[in-house]
Amino acid sequence: MKVLVTGGAGYIGSTVVSELVKAGDEVIVLDNLFQGHEDAVDANATFVKADLADKAALETIFETHRPDAIMHFASYTLVGESWEKPFLYLRDNVVNALNLLETAVAFDCKKFILSSTANLFDEPERIPIAPEERIVPGSPYGESKYLIERLLHWMERVYGMNYAALRYFNACGAASDTLGEDHAPETHIIPLVLEVALGQREKITIFGDDYDTPDGTCVRDYIHVLDLAQAHILALRSLDGGSKVYNLGNGKGFSVKEVIETAREITGHPIPAEIGARRPGDPATLVADSEKLKRELGWEPKYPSLHDIISSAWAWHVKNPSGYEK
Repeated sequence: MKVLVTGGAGYIGSTVVSELVKAGDEVIVLDNLFQGHEDAVDANATFVKADLADKAALETIFETHRPDAIMHFASYTLVGESWEKPFLYLRDNVVNALNLLETAVAFDCKKFILSSTANLFDEPERIPIAPEERIVPGSPYGESKYLIERLLHWMERVYGMNYAALRYFNACGAASDTLGEDHAPETHIIPLVLEVALGQREKITIFGDDYDTPDGTCVRDYIHVLDLAQAHILALRSLDGGSKVYNLGNGKGFSVKEVIETAREITGHPIPAEIGARRPGDPATLVADSEKLKRELGWEPKYPSLHDIISSAWAWHVKNPSGYEK
């Protein structure tokens, strides 16, 4: 299958690209390199530096490559930033998706995988969180993803486009010694903790230790990026059977203190931590119910252990302490 991957030079996108190439698919990567790294793109994929805001460039890409399917990762993704710059998220994420969808329809490309988010569920009524849980986006970022899900609903009804929206939780770990997590700025807990162990950061701040959880710190669902990639590929292969929405996570919750303690064991570093104030809008516990995905597509996480997840991330950071230097 010929697959166009937007944001395919990013952390998750590049891992999915690598797995698609291994599976024998022909992959075209579209990325503007605002956050992505060209060094992360599989050498067997075709890379095109372009922006989804440029409709002429999109049309050229579709005319040249004629993709059979799209995996859409390109997006502004920082929850906190979306509160500070809501128009950037509500306008650019949505309008760029519209540009992509309009071009896809024009070139009769009717298979679409959306990288959605657990930020659709700000205050869930039930834990673990099932796909049927009420949607209350937790930020302008979450709202932008929900709006794109609604766009896909109408693309299916009007044009017969089959899609899968994968609402995933905390992607983490490293796919290999050449594919890892390198963001600027970094906001994710595991790489931040590992930066302390590398001597790049003095300490880690725990935002609140008085939550209604076993140790008082927030509990989150951490899913290995390779498990995430396999779910995307399974969803892609299933699209002939119709559109789908899945929540995607490990199904287990680990607290911030558990993450730090596990990192201490793996790195041998004391990793100093301090308690800070709670961050506004942080729920105590977010854990995914992925049973629908397992039942319908046969997906099972291969790396559910927090120790394995952090070990893979640590190995990549040790080998690449400055990330993708280029």
